[in-house]
Amino acid sequence: MHGSPDGWVRRHLLPAALVVPAVAGIASTAHAQDIEPRAYSNAPVGVNFVIAGGVVTRGGLSFDSSVPITNANLHTSSAVLAYARVLDLHGKSGKFDVIVPYTRLVGTADYQGQPVERAVTGFGRPAFRLSINLHGAPALRLQEFGAWKQDLIVGASLQVSPPWGQYDADRIVNIGSNRWSFKPEIGISKAIGPWTLEVQAAAVFFTDNKDFYGGNTRSQRPLYSLQGHVIHGFRSGTWISFDGTYFAGGRSTINDALSNDLQQNWRVGAILAVPVNRLNSIKFSASSGVSARTGNNFDAIGVAWQYRWGGGL
Repeated sequence: MHGSPDGWVRRHLLPAALVVPAVAGIASTAHAQDIEPRAYSNAPVGVNFVIAGGVVTRGGLSFDSSVPITNANLHTSSAVLAYARVLDLHGKSGKFDVIVPYTRLVGTADYQGQPVERAVTGFGRPAFRLSINLHGAPALRLQEFGAWKQDLIVGASLQVSPPWGQYDADRIVNIGSNRWSFKPEIGISKAIGPWTLEVQAAAVFFTDNKDFYGGNTRSQRPLYSLQGHVIHGFRSGTWISFDGTYFAGGRSTINDALSNDLQQNWRVGAILAVPVNRLNSIKFSASSGVSARTGNNFDAIGVAWQYRWGGGL
């Protein structure tokens, strides 16, 4: 290990830290709108992360773009609490994380040509994820981690969201969506000097909501996403990421009647992460919809505080 312990942590541990997917709506029900750089980076086994933050969105529907509304002008303010732990999965590094959002939603929209208003506060659906780095990021203890240098990492993950959180079957707009979702994903991360290039591909599968508005059953086809990141790390431990994501599919049916809500949407964003000290960092995020076929074109701004401990730190 070269240099001071504080310098080592700034150079190695901070860039590997977990980033809450808070750019595109915390714990969104679609889970394809998330913009999350460094999802498959490495960190010492046994290190824990706790994250507290918030995101505000303005514009279209930021959490379930398949809800059949138009002309949405909705504002959300979300607080989030998240936890993650780095694991040794048979010699490969992995991570378990959970995200729990609490949201205030207000605004107006049109449903079948009629205006509706909504003001509601409650928990959103939590998200539980297990990820593993299949290549290029072995499970390492703190004493070993200083000699490791990233080249090419290939990872995979599975995120599960249960049908928890605020939901009222008598209202068309809710924070939760009364269904399960499952998101398998694969990611590639390549380090080139101070730069890191990343690509992630995922699909989200949904169970039926059998208690949709008006006593109906709503189903949704899989939603596919592709996101990319260009990340630059600085010697101070600060890093910045420029991000983009495209998601498509997700067409829904209500009582087997196919809806005209095919998604073909683009978003762009950026994240700035700054170390505060050896164990704390702060992240600022912003994103915006570039093109949204389904009308969920919204802007988001977020900030998150991260604290880490364990693993010999």
